[in-house]
Amino acid sequence: MNTMRNKFLAVGLAAGAGIALAASAYAEDKKMPEKAGVPTLGQIMEATGVSINGYIDASYTSLSGSGTFNDAASTPNRVFDRERRSFNVNALDLTLSALPPDGFGGMVNLTAGSDANVMASVGTTADEFDVTQAYVHFASGGLMAIAGKYVTLSGAEVIKSPANANFSRSILFGYAIPFTHTGVRAYFTPGGSAVAPDGKWTLIAGLNNGWDVQSESKQATATDGSLADGKTLELGLSGNLTKSVALAVVYYSGNESAGALETGKRDLLDIVATFNLTDNLSLVLNYDKAEQAKALASGAAKWNGTAGYVNYKLSDLWRVSLRAESFDDKDGVRTGVAQKWKETTLTLAYTPNKNVELRAEARTDSSDQASFNQPDGAAAKKDQSSYGLEAIYKF
Repeated sequence: MNTMRNKFLAVGLAAGAGIALAASAYAEDKKMPEKAGVPTLGQIMEATGVSINGYIDASYTSLSGSGTFNDAASTPNRVFDRERRSFNVNALDLTLSALPPDGFGGMVNLTAGSDANVMASVGTTADEFDVTQAYVHFASGGLMAIAGKYVTLSGAEVIKSPANANFSRSILFGYAIPFTHTGVRAYFTPGGSAVAPDGKWTLIAGLNNGWDVQSESKQATATDGSLADGKTLELGLSGNLTKSVALAVVYYSGNESAGALETGKRDLLDIVATFNLTDNLSLVLNYDKAEQAKALASGAAKWNGTAGYVNYKLSDLWRVSLRAESFDDKDGVRTGVAQKWKETTLTLAYTPNKNVELRAEARTDSSDQASFNQPDGAAAKKDQSSYGLEAIYKF
């Protein structure tokens, strides 16, 4: 009961902080010209060296299939937008950080809402609340190190919805890569600042508990009862090839036991290339290739995928994003079905001011297998369509 009470208290504090910040932002817009001497809560915190920000993410989703939330019969497919037909509070995100360019600092990122249940690490009980990141930070010139829990280096998309171009997450985000890690990570930017590399090349190395594992002892064992208690190595390189082309390459390698016949080494190569063609037009390409040894009686399990994004700014208020991707789960280890799965998503976004973004989205999914379960016990289909509406408020 104390644990549950503490979780609800944490969510309540996060919600209260969000409401207070929203009110402060409103007051700043409406009253600051008349009361220039009254600082906002954010300004007060910033003056002490602590930054506080976050967002509220709400949506409506409609899937032609049965969805996966509260439906044990469904093959998992969508990531966060799981409800078949429902209004949703996806996330109330609150981040407090003090990350100086020199010296020690720290960061805490809390998430409440349905998204928390999906991204919660093994060894935690989500209950619509998750400590998404919490780490100690140290920086000195071109070196920066963090220790604790932090988000993955891999992928073109991220957990925080406002930073993505589309409402729904990609297949690769949900099934090709991890969400978070717990361990230590170091960034080194020769001739620059690791806190703000500004396109300079940054080398990254880390050691962690594995994919979405907060406590090694609490992760799922392999079918043979073995447990992956070794560490996972992460290596990364990111920077600008040219003024308009950025590249990020990440490699993960370490033993994993969950979902495997025996504990074996899992390797992942993730590549993201971004092309800023004009001030209004950008292209993003993401490639993932992974393999886990001893996952099957026949040997290793493999999966790979490619995603492409076209993002175009129509005006200061409007933008559009098109995503197309393909994921080959050769052995069904990641999605539960050995399948080749494709999807195409079109998102239209409207930003009336710097704090608000409204999104409308249409998406089609298809597979070479009948992997999309249907409501009312109807036969599974090889395709699924959906649309979504999303409202984001950033503070």
